[in-house]
Amino acid sequence: MLKVHNLKTVFKVGHDTVTAVDDVSFNVKNNQFVGVVGESGSGKSVTMLSIMDLLAHNGRIESGQVIWEGQDLLTLSTRERRQYMASDGVSKMGLIFQNPMAALNPVFTVGNQMIETIQLHQKVDKDEARSIAIELLRQVNIPDPDARINAYSHELSLGMCQRVMVALTLAIQPRLLIADEPTASLDVTIQAQMIDLIQSIRASHQMSILMISHDLGLVAQHCDYIYVMYLGRIVESGTPNALFVSPKHPYTQALISSIPNPDPRVKTIPQLIQGDVPSPLNIPSGCRFHPRCPQAMPECSRVTPTMKTVDDRWVECLLYEK
Repeated sequence: MLKVHNLKTVFKVGHDTVTAVDDVSFNVKNNQFVGVVGESGSGKSVTMLSIMDLLAHNGRIESGQVIWEGQDLLTLSTRERRQYMASDGVSKMGLIFQNPMAALNPVFTVGNQMIETIQLHQKVDKDEARSIAIELLRQVNIPDPDARINAYSHELSLGMCQRVMVALTLAIQPRLLIADEPTASLDVTIQAQMIDLIQSIRASHQMSILMISHDLGLVAQHCDYIYVMYLGRIVESGTPNALFVSPKHPYTQALISSIPNPDPRVKTIPQLIQGDVPSPLNIPSGCRFHPRCPQAMPECSRVTPTMKTVDDRWVECLLYEK
């Protein structure tokens, strides 16, 4: 369905050029749930914004390919891309933003925003669009949708706003749903409800999901395949079973070992990752993780590792070069 190949995205910051995504490649298959994990600043959200052509004015894709069923979207003009991505009244990709309160316009009602979106993508009048909007709100389990459709975003809870964002995305009938931290800032109970909702939507609409998350337990439980990003690069990828049973990259090992064990009978101390993610303005030479890596070798500061097949997954680490 979607193939991203050697994607490189840069931003102009003053007189400097910052590389936020560097040589990133991944695939999303039909009806597949794919997760992308990593610390803040690893380039996850920028990768998704690059795919959706929603970069800020100072950002641009320098090289690479974003291929949708054989068509490289980066070879199309903005107008051609919009027509291609929404042909036949069905959108190919939809995005749930990380902050629903910021994504929804506070001066318009939920209904106003949903009706406008529906009429842009479907040939229906305003009354029919309103009926579709109410039904979508009902599908995402918003109580009393006939009344909530007249509400403003500040009148709804954060969890409700997130459900409205899901309904807005469903309004364009996407085949691939990109969810950027869909459970961020939600309490544990609402997080579980949100993921259950996304899984239900995936099953009923036969769509693929590409989800960004910091929650390793979440992606382990729900995703079919996982990509681990660090400072703009994918350092390891594999199935949840492969990654969590025997992680290969030291960064993946550190992420997993930092998770507290909920079992009170198990007396283990989480192994925290030392240091912070370096600034993209000052990317370390060689392996980008080597300043924080407990297994770093002298050559790690000089040689940039390449992606290798190790057992049943891909790993970018000099430990496996030989």
